[in-house]
Amino acid sequence: MGRDEFTLSPPDVREIRHFHLFCGLGGGAKGFNKASPRVGNMVGKFRCIGGIDVDAPAIRDFERLTGARGTVLDLFDRSQFIDFHGVEPPADWREAGPAHIRAAAGGEYPHIVFLSAPCKGFSGLLAEGKSKTAKYQALNRLTVRGVWLMLEAFADEPPELIVFENVPRIATRGRQLLDQIGDLLRAYGYAVAETTHDCGEIGALAQSRKRFLLVARHMAKVAPFLYEPDKKRLQSVGTVLERMALPGDPAGGPMHRVPRLQWKTWVRLAFVEAGSDWRSLNRLAVENGHLRDYLIVPEHRRGYLGVNGWDAPCGTVQGESLPSNGAFSVADPRFDQSAKWKDGQALGVRQWGESTGTVAGQQGPLQGAYSVADPRGAADPSALHGKYKVESWSQPARTVIAGNANGAYAVADPRPNGIPQSGDHYLTGGHYGVARWDEPSGAVSAAACHDNGRWSVADPRASHFSTSMEGAAEPRVCDSEQVGSFSMPAPADKLVAVIRALDGTWHRPFTTLELAALQSLVEPEEQLELDGLSDSAWRERIGNAVPPAAAEAIAGVMGTTLLLAWSGETFALSAAPIWVRPVAVALSVAQGGEQ
Repeated sequence: MGRDEFTLSPPDVREIRHFHLFCGLGGGAKGFNKASPRVGNMVGKFRCIGGIDVDAPAIRDFERLTGARGTVLDLFDRSQFIDFHGVEPPADWREAGPAHIRAAAGGEYPHIVFLSAPCKGFSGLLAEGKSKTAKYQALNRLTVRGVWLMLEAFADEPPELIVFENVPRIATRGRQLLDQIGDLLRAYGYAVAETTHDCGEIGALAQSRKRFLLVARHMAKVAPFLYEPDKKRLQSVGTVLERMALPGDPAGGPMHRVPRLQWKTWVRLAFVEAGSDWRSLNRLAVENGHLRDYLIVPEHRRGYLGVNGWDAPCGTVQGESLPSNGAFSVADPRFDQSAKWKDGQALGVRQWGESTGTVAGQQGPLQGAYSVADPRGAADPSALHGKYKVESWSQPARTVIAGNANGAYAVADPRPNGIPQSGDHYLTGGHYGVARWDEPSGAVSAAACHDNGRWSVADPRASHFSTSMEGAAEPRVCDSEQVGSFSMPAPADKLVAVIRALDGTWHRPFTTLELAALQSLVEPEEQLELDGLSDSAWRERIGNAVPPAAAEAIAGVMGTTLLLAWSGETFALSAAPIWVRPVAVALSVAQGGEQ
């Protein structure tokens, strides 16, 4: 047998063209481009032929992320424009038609069309009453209009597969619109099915992101099967964030800045338990409007007011070994209470230094270093309140002086004013929520911010930040006079503060770059800079994006389906389940007696 008979034939590469309506910054298109399905010797190569969005900065991002041409186009009809904007359209505004869609696709016909229509009107983050206003109803109706424009534009050569993605709540708030979309698709020769999926599970993300999915198969062109993407284990946020530069490091670029928050906000975050939200603050004991059991301790060096364990070695004995400049106190188990001790009894040092840590500042005014200390190890915690003054939250306070008990800080109640009570949507909104390092986050939203969801993280690398961040305040040795001259920031002062919370971590907001990494828009080791200079605009586009890793998984199974159809196969053995059973059943139903 000759050598040539064993030579493998070159792969049969088939191009799979995809097109995106409401494309945003191009997360879905980027994921589709990365998919590489294979059936036998046939290999699919995805190519994006264009995308449409009304947001010009998003289109510029789309072109950079996908390498394809994007088109800025308003898909509203005239009545929708007026209802949404509240004014007549400008004189040069024109209603988009099917010809505009074909032009945006460069005159080509796609095999797969992916639509991720605006979801604000369907989102649970929007109050039910507001979702019913004319503005958001116009936005909701855009879903039907977008599908109709696409079907008309490509009627001569219908796409084999259509994917419509949105928030799960569209199945209830947008039921009437979904029924209209289904009727439209069936009228153009498609079998239709609805389901939901978790982008995190199919994309191996560090967030759980449940989404609604409507899948349509052109019955004359595609056989009735579609395999389900493999489900993967969700990652923890720490597995992604630990691969990145530390927040605030210039190596991370402008999107990796730590936001400057008000001092009172940093204090609130420090007292929120990891994995919880502002409701954990309700467990704090409050007396006369002030926290009873905690102090804010300015700290000028590691070990300030430190206490050594009785059974552990101490550090180096220095020339001036005082409680105020190191860990030069001891938790003595032989303590014997005595009325003769007076002040000494109230100021017992048991466990005093266990929860202290450094606070540093970056890119803003920071007037000192702080830690949260728990004085409940004292023999009589209530006695501390007579010796350690409880200052008004709105007034500056002085520091703890090692030589006496004057000037320590009781933390004013960190709970925000006017927190809604039971029954309000804030109870489930996760406001001031702090995600655990070892668990996945929730779905990254367009409005992800520290005060409207679980968009802060308990970062265990707290000890690294005071020396790694540009502009950080360095710990320094101070005598009692220097310590006494220190003052607290005002509640409204904006700064970056590293407060080591009682769990030993830094409770801080996610940076914009970290949100992009959680969305798989960028590898953790890479930099990313989106169009413009606004963090809020960046975060909105990131939250609206389809995670590329999830889109790649979806494109992989759809590409496999197309390759099987083009090879003439109507069935293939696979260990993967049919995706999802209701989809498989619905997509296999023939219209008009045809299979």
